[in-house]
Amino acid sequence: MALSDSLSPSFYNHVCPQALPAIKRVVEDAVRKERRMGASLLRLHFHDCFVNGCDASILLDKTATIDSEKTAIPNNNSIRGFDVIDKIKVGG
Repeated sequence: MALSDSLSPSFYNHVCPQALPAIKRVVEDAVRKERRMGASLLRLHFHDCFVNGCDASILLDKTATIDSEKTAIPNNNSIRGFDVIDKIKVGG
């Protein structure tokens, strides 16, 4: 089976049907409060690929076992939107 055969835009519809509606609600609320947040979230994910590749480590807090990109020099004081991501992680 090719990798692309296992990818599906409807994956979460079956695994966690509330995931995408919850994400949408949190992002829409954040953009409603501050119009630039949509662009900031897009930029946040672009910066994830900047240091160690596109591995989502920018979304993780640094620990003894996780080398997060949140505080990497290229990203330090340059990106925002972590509060929105954290709100999504806890279910909105």
